Amino acid sequence: MSDEIKNTEEMETPDMPEESMADYEAELEASFKKIREGDILTGTVIGVEDDRVILDLKYYAEGIISKEDLSNDPEFNLKEEIHLGDEITATVVRTDDGEGNIVLSRKEANDVLAWDKFKTMMEERTVVPVKITEIVKGGAVAYLDGIRSFIPASKLAAEYVEDLNEWNGKTIEVTVITADEENKRLVLSGREVAREKLADERRRRVAKCQPGSIVEGTVESLKDYGAFVTLENGLTGLLHISQISSQRIKHPGVVLKEGQTIKVKILSAENGKISLSMKAIQPEDEPEEVFDYKEKGEATTGLGALLKGLKL
Repeated sequence: MSDEIKNTEEMETPDMPEESMADYEAELEASFKKIREGDILTGTVIGVEDDRVILDLKYYAEGIISKEDLSNDPEFNLKEEIHLGDEITATVVRTDDGEGNIVLSRKEANDVLAWDKFKTMMEERTVVPVKITEIVKGGAVAYLDGIRSFIPASKLAAEYVEDLNEWNGKTIEVTVITADEENKRLVLSGREVAREKLADERRRRVAKCQPGSIVEGTVESLKDYGAFVTLENGLTGLLHISQISSQRIKHPGVVLKEGQTIKVKILSAENGKISLSMKAIQPEDEPEEVFDYKEKGEATTGLGALLKGLKL
């Protein structure tokens, strides 16, 4: 054979990849793997039917989980909550269902694995959504990963809830506050999450308050150090006693009363706090009024105090 013919044959023959044992590693592992009842396996969902799901276990047999063995939650909806490609961890109940499939239970695996997960969630303050399925004495019931849990009434929202029935069927965000595996006691709380959301919302709204703006507000309460004023946007700011009047006063009550509508200037809006001033918007040429504080919070002018008791 000439060199020319040899070269032509080499050009026409494609390079074929060499097969090795590594190419059959997964198949070999599956053939040697022995699955026993009680084993906990993780598989990928390859089929979702009305009453069961089918898993690829990387094994010569597929895994089957019936709807009843997926969750303890009475409102569990198989087709809404399980999707192709999901990974599910379950316990082997039987190695053969008569048709060559492995029968699994996610509920049993949850009973073994969920409590470690709950403890981690409690330590890391993980926030998760749950749906309230039942109202009971002193609180509400919800299911987390198929495990029944209790939410005390005092932990349901940012403030104490009077009518629990209004919350039945609602989905709220919660954290785990008790995960007692020995007594199967799982307690959740939505209060911390709700309060943090309110604080975040307040910070966002405060950030929108422009220093220098003049706004109307209502005196909400009086303290020795100043007055709390609710502004038009619903936020509350502090009107410090030093910012009420250009005159030095002993108590906010000499000038203000609860429920009074006043105009104030926003001095600052930082770190979720709003500082206000009445003094900053008083005209410079306005005659200064002298206040005399009495225990009942009444105000009298300096002239009135001078004339009081004067006999004419």
